[in-house]
Amino acid sequence: MLLQPVAGNLTWTASAASKTSSASATASPQLLLLGESPVTSGAVRRTYDFIPAQGEANGKTRVHVIAIDMTNPYVSLNAMTGGSTLPGKTAVGTMVKESGAVAGVNADYFDMSSSQAVPFGFQITSGELLKTARKLDGMYMFGITSSRLPVIDRFTMQGSVVAANGAKFELSGVNEAAYWKQDGSASHANALYMYTSSWTAAERPGNSGTTPTEALVQDGIVVQVSDKAALPVQPPENGYILRGHGQAAQFILDNLQPGMPVTATYFIKSETSGMTYSANDWSMMIGGHTILVDGGAPAAFSRSVSSLSPNADRARTAIGYSQDKKTVYLVTVEKSGSSAGATLSELQQILVMLGVWRGINLDGGGSTTMIARPLGEFETQLAHATEDGGSGTYQRPVVNGIGVYTSAPQGKLLGISISGKQVLFIGEQAEYALKAYDEYYNPLDPAGMSAAWSLDKPELGKLTGNVLQPARAGTGTLTVKSGSISDKLALEVIGEKQIVRMTIAASQTELAPGASIRVPVSVELADGRKLSVPAASVKWEFRGFEGTAKDGVINIHAVKEGVKTGYAIARYDGYSALLTLTAGSSQQLFEDFENVKFAITPSSVPSEVTAGTGFVSGLPGRETSTALRLQYDFSTSAEDRTKAAYAMFNGQGVALPGQPTRLSVEVYGDASGHMVRAMITDAAGKDHLVDLAKSLNWHGWKTLTADLTAYPLVYPVKLKSLYVASPKEGQADRPAYGEVYFDDIVLHYPAASGEQKSSTVVLAIGSRQAKVGGQPVTLDVAPFAKDGVTYLPLRFVADQLGGSTDWDAQTKKVTVLRGDRLLELRFGQETIIVNGERKSAPAQPYAEKGRTLVPIRLVSEQLGLRVDWNKENNTVTIQ
Repeated sequence: MLLQPVAGNLTWTASAASKTSSASATASPQLLLLGESPVTSGAVRRTYDFIPAQGEANGKTRVHVIAIDMTNPYVSLNAMTGGSTLPGKTAVGTMVKESGAVAGVNADYFDMSSSQAVPFGFQITSGELLKTARKLDGMYMFGITSSRLPVIDRFTMQGSVVAANGAKFELSGVNEAAYWKQDGSASHANALYMYTSSWTAAERPGNSGTTPTEALVQDGIVVQVSDKAALPVQPPENGYILRGHGQAAQFILDNLQPGMPVTATYFIKSETSGMTYSANDWSMMIGGHTILVDGGAPAAFSRSVSSLSPNADRARTAIGYSQDKKTVYLVTVEKSGSSAGATLSELQQILVMLGVWRGINLDGGGSTTMIARPLGEFETQLAHATEDGGSGTYQRPVVNGIGVYTSAPQGKLLGISISGKQVLFIGEQAEYALKAYDEYYNPLDPAGMSAAWSLDKPELGKLTGNVLQPARAGTGTLTVKSGSISDKLALEVIGEKQIVRMTIAASQTELAPGASIRVPVSVELADGRKLSVPAASVKWEFRGFEGTAKDGVINIHAVKEGVKTGYAIARYDGYSALLTLTAGSSQQLFEDFENVKFAITPSSVPSEVTAGTGFVSGLPGRETSTALRLQYDFSTSAEDRTKAAYAMFNGQGVALPGQPTRLSVEVYGDASGHMVRAMITDAAGKDHLVDLAKSLNWHGWKTLTADLTAYPLVYPVKLKSLYVASPKEGQADRPAYGEVYFDDIVLHYPAASGEQKSSTVVLAIGSRQAKVGGQPVTLDVAPFAKDGVTYLPLRFVADQLGGSTDWDAQTKKVTVLRGDRLLELRFGQETIIVNGERKSAPAQPYAEKGRTLVPIRLVSEQLGLRVDWNKENNTVTIQ
């Protein structure tokens, strides 16, 4: 969504709700308004940066808010259901699209381990009760009354079933899945439940541990009774099914004979005021968790928050309303890239600073999702990255959400807006579109509208109609005019000075003619943002081979004779990163699980965790292959710690031949969000935990590769296990049980190192005479010391230290390449770039008498060499 900048950043502090004009650091947390944009008539989306109080560990966090004006007759809120049924799960974006909402967030908590996922709390949609709440202490709900007033309170259901003979039995709930009550008893034991047509699962419910006795009721008359077996029908539109066990089953058998009338009544009761309501007293209601804000101040938690990682920085979702009940706030806190997430106490601070009078916590972590319709757009989209451990676009399926709806009619043209990228890179082409909206912020078709585009800073790039190709770094404003109306969009073109790290995520590193290598390039900025660089913005330089780069793929055409190591240097706006390619590298299939010759056994930590291993065939995508199955059940351990389920290889591991530098394995993911790892035991007996994936956030097969050179392995090594781990942080957000599959373990080996060797160099300060490998050499310029730094001619680095150098007179940049290290220094800059990472430089190069001189220690050590200084004879040794 594109947010229009506001006039000056506004800052709120926790100590007061007053606005100031400064964003300077204070001891109190700050909330800075970055921009706002209407979603529809009566709903506006705002984006903030939350800056924690000084001394707190986490950094700046992005906060997203949709504020709904409840006095506006055209806007409304409603509860959305996952999959449009109970039980069911789906993404918030899907719920929004299917229900016709213009915005939405995720809502209630649910048991991720259950095959019948339902919300914990009440759900009322459009005045119809879909589900009652579980009997859980301290659990708050959010509702909108039929008179459009927001309410946050603790509610419970009270109801009963009355037979024609006057016999009566308590009704425990409506459309409830099986769960364990707080006293440890089973939810459906000796209990009577009602299931309506909203419940579509075959079992009512599954895995309850109880045998059902059921009665089908239609139009208030008992139609059919089944003892100790579920009825083979679904609940009808004009009735319901009563499901009983134990004493409740006996009530059905004794009092509900077919043909007899029966009455079922229930109401919703406030646990704080004692007031009672019918379902149609509410336009909507959803469940939440603990209360966060009460009376405009942080509130004591109303129930245990231990499962919510309260002190960890997580993505969060919350809802609240203002003191006058005229404004409802849907709030999400982003954890992705430079946005650090928030603790529960920080979420409380954020809500207070937003003006929330009463607010509650909703499901967070990986469930946190906000969807919104950008101004002038017809379709909704993800408002910010999700906490999925991957691209940030994955939406976890959830049980329900809160949708924002509009009933506004189509009105007169009010304005236009620009749709397109705001953050750009030099060299890419960005196309912008004209969008239009009416007086109610409904989108209008802009077809036929004239558009005149302009850029306030022509030096920023070339603008051709509505297409911009940035040419230099900086900021500017794009303007579009149509008749008497216009819109502006703030632009930022990323420059070299903003970058602190540039990386190349190559698909492989083998130097071979005909090879095609995917080379996505990304940068990390000084402000913490992590961005992908468009392929068109990256310039490539090849050494040791001939090739071309197009659309993010390097194609190697030919390798120069005798070359074992090739280099692909990526440059963006002068900033560089190095990809080293090795000829003759190979890979070896280690295990395909077709005829395993070693034992594979399950193991777990802690021991209460249940793990299981086995072999399966016929999996989708690998129908003719055998795979290793690893089952896990973390619910069997209540211990609050990281839990893991292992597939152990020969108990202590199986030997891996040679010295592999990478390990690949095919993994069939279950979208659980758990980690998947390998355990490698080296020759020193040390176990190394090798990350294959930080988050199992996909379904189906995926190739995972681990770089073994990132671990201090002592060869030879053994593969001890493949395993799934559930870290303590956010454990409650992930399903407690599931299964993953492994196939085709592949080992990768490099060719012989192509790094150039250099002889020991001994230099004397002030003398042109030196020794290289014990042989005398005469330098053009004698090494000398200046301000405590010893300098050496750049050419000597190339000739004697086993590297190559380049000098760019235009940018005054020195480039040194040696082995697998690329070093760049610039005159007048206090930083250097080493393999794509910016580092502080204690000394800078400079020119004297037409020669470029570089600091000996800085250059040598960054190139992997050791420098020793002998004070007695005033010599420097490089080796």
